[in-house]
Amino acid sequence: MNAELENYYLKQNEPIRECLLALKQIIMGVSDQITHERKFQIPFFSYKGKKLGFLWMNRKKLILGFVTDKSILTPEDGIRLKDQLEMIQINPNADLPKELIVAKLQEIIRMYEAFKGK
Repeated sequence: MNAELENYYLKQNEPIRECLLALKQIIMGVSDQITHERKFQIPFFSYKGKKLGFLWMNRKKLILGFVTDKSILTPEDGIRLKDQLEMIQINPNADLPKELIVAKLQEIIRMYEAFKGK
């Protein structure tokens, strides 16, 4: 992990820091094809070069975002495609919804793999 990305985690106060690190571990554990970098000033995750998700502190709220890359979406005439986002707010003082997180990431990865075959 590069120093700038590592610093993002380390500058957070507890319990946010531990929650972010736990989320990172859950996300990275879904597939060895997931990469982790700092993009848009926040931790960002990709799967084989396609956007997958991010961790974001919005004021005092911890957000886990899931991204479906626009490159696999079906274009419609006159409509400009954008990445699709879904976000959940994470309570750092509660148990993480690990099953939900893993299921959502696996769903996005399955879409990417299915698209690749077309």
